[in-house]
Amino acid sequence: MNGSPAGYLDLPPRDRRRSGVLLHISSLPSPFGTGDLGPSAYRFMDLLVRAHQQAWQVLPLQPVSAAAGFSPYHCCSAFAGNPLLISPEILFSEGYLTRSDLDSAIEAFIQNGTPGTTEALKDNLLARAFCRFTSADKTVFESFCRDQETWLSDYALFCCLKRMNGGLAWYEWEPRLRDRDPHELKKYTLDLAGEIRYEQFRQFVFFTQWERLKMACNNEGISIIGDIPLYVAGDSCDVWCNRSLFDLAPDGRPSTVSGVPPDYFSPTGQRWGTPVYRWNDMAKEGYGWWISRLRHLSHLFDEIRIDHFRGIESYYTIAACEETAVSGRWIPGPGADLLRAISTAQLPSLLIAEDLGTITPAVTTLMQTFGLPGMRVLQFAFGDDMPESPHIPHNHPVQAYVYTGTHDNNTVRGWYEDEADGPTRKRLSAYTGREVTRENVHREFIRLAMSSVAKTAIIPFQDLAGLPGTTRMNTPGTTSGNWAFRMEMDQFSDELACWLGEMTRLYGRVHHQQPVDACLPTGDAL
Repeated sequence: MNGSPAGYLDLPPRDRRRSGVLLHISSLPSPFGTGDLGPSAYRFMDLLVRAHQQAWQVLPLQPVSAAAGFSPYHCCSAFAGNPLLISPEILFSEGYLTRSDLDSAIEAFIQNGTPGTTEALKDNLLARAFCRFTSADKTVFESFCRDQETWLSDYALFCCLKRMNGGLAWYEWEPRLRDRDPHELKKYTLDLAGEIRYEQFRQFVFFTQWERLKMACNNEGISIIGDIPLYVAGDSCDVWCNRSLFDLAPDGRPSTVSGVPPDYFSPTGQRWGTPVYRWNDMAKEGYGWWISRLRHLSHLFDEIRIDHFRGIESYYTIAACEETAVSGRWIPGPGADLLRAISTAQLPSLLIAEDLGTITPAVTTLMQTFGLPGMRVLQFAFGDDMPESPHIPHNHPVQAYVYTGTHDNNTVRGWYEDEADGPTRKRLSAYTGREVTRENVHREFIRLAMSSVAKTAIIPFQDLAGLPGTTRMNTPGTTSGNWAFRMEMDQFSDELACWLGEMTRLYGRVHHQQPVDACLPTGDAL
C-alpha cells in the first residue's frame, strides 16, 4: 500500500483501517514501582508513532485501592483520576519537587518495593508538591475546581472522611455521616478544609498530566481508547452520594450484587460484588448520572469501550449473601431507553460494546440499532466451532475491533502453552497454512489480526513482545496476583517497532504515505 486515500484523515477513527496497542498506564516502566504519566508514557507514545500505530488502549483511570487488589474495575469514584498514575518526574521538571525528593523516593522503593510502598511514596511526594504550590498556579487550580464541582467536592470530602474513619467503608461510618446529614457534612467540610484542598490538588495534577499526554498522542494521530466499567464499587463516592440509584439495604450495603454465571473464565461464575442499579429510578431522572459519567470520560478518551455491555440489555443479579455467582438470575436492563438518552446527549467520544461471552440476539439487535461495534478475540476462534465462530477472521464484521486477546485473557503464548489442546493447535496451524509453535504463535496471531477485514486491530503489549502467561494482566474470578504487569522499555525495541510498522503497512493500516518495503523482513521473520 503506497499511501492512503484522499480524505482518509477526515474519517472518524473507527472508519479508518488502523491498528493499535493495549497497555495500561500502570504497566509502563517506572522507578517508583507503578507506571505513570511521565517520561515512559511519552517514550511509549514515540514508539507507537514509529510503528505507525493509530490507537493506544488503556484500562479505567479511576482510583484503585489495596483492599480491591488495585483493580481498575473496582474504584472508589467513577469520575476521579488515579493519583498513583501521577508522574513525580514531571512535578520535578515543573519545580514542585527537588532532585533529593525523587532520589529518596526511588531509594525507598528499591529497599521495600511493594504496591503499598508506591502508594505511600507517591502520597508523600504529592504532599511536598502541594506545599510548594504557587499563587500563580492557584488561578488555574481554582478554575479546575469550579469546572469539576459536580463531583470533585463530594469526592474530596469522601476521601477525607474515609481516612478519618480508618479506611472503613462508608456504610460502616456513624449514621449521620453514612446518611449524609447536611449539618454533619457542613461541619466536616469546614473542619477538614485543608485536607479537602489537598485531595482536590491531587486530582488537578492528575487531570493536567493526563490531558497533556492525550493531546500529545492526538497530535501524533493516536486515538486514546478508554474503558468504562458497567458498575461502580459499593464503597464508592458515587454510591454514597446517589443511594437512590442503587439496590441497597437501609444501611447502605448492597442487597444484590453484580456478576456473570459460570462461563469460559470460571466454573462458579464471577461474583463482582458491586451493587446493581435501580434502572427504573435512573430512567425517571433521565439517566443523568450515566450521561454525566460518559460526558466526563469523553474529555479523557476519544473512544470508550463499555465493559460488560450485555448488562445494559439484561443483567445478572446475585443475592449479596451468596458467596459465588452460581445462584443468580437475569433481569431485563434499560436497553434502548438508556442508549437513546446517551445518543440524544451527543457525546463526542465513540462508543464500543464489549460483547464477549454469551451474547443473545437481543444484545446483537441493540448494538446494530445504535451502530455500536463489538469485539472479536482470536484466542476464541479455534475451538470446535471454528468455521462458524464469530471470532475466526473470515467471519469478522468490518466495523469490529479485533484483538489477539484482552486484559482478561492469557497472553497468546501462555494460551498456546497452557490452554490450547492438541486439536486446537492443529486447527490453528491448518488455518494459517504453516506450523505454529510456542515461539511464533504471537506473531501468527498478530498477522491474523492485521489481515482481518475488521478496521481496527488491537494488540496487547504482552502479545506484541511474545511474553509468557506469567505476564497476563488479569485472571477473572481470582482476587490476587492481578494488575501487576510492568513492561521493560527495551521489550519494545527498535526492531520490534520496525516489524510492527511493516505489518501495519503490509495490511493497509497506515494513514500516511510510506513505501511498504522500507525495512520489510523476509522469510520466517515476516
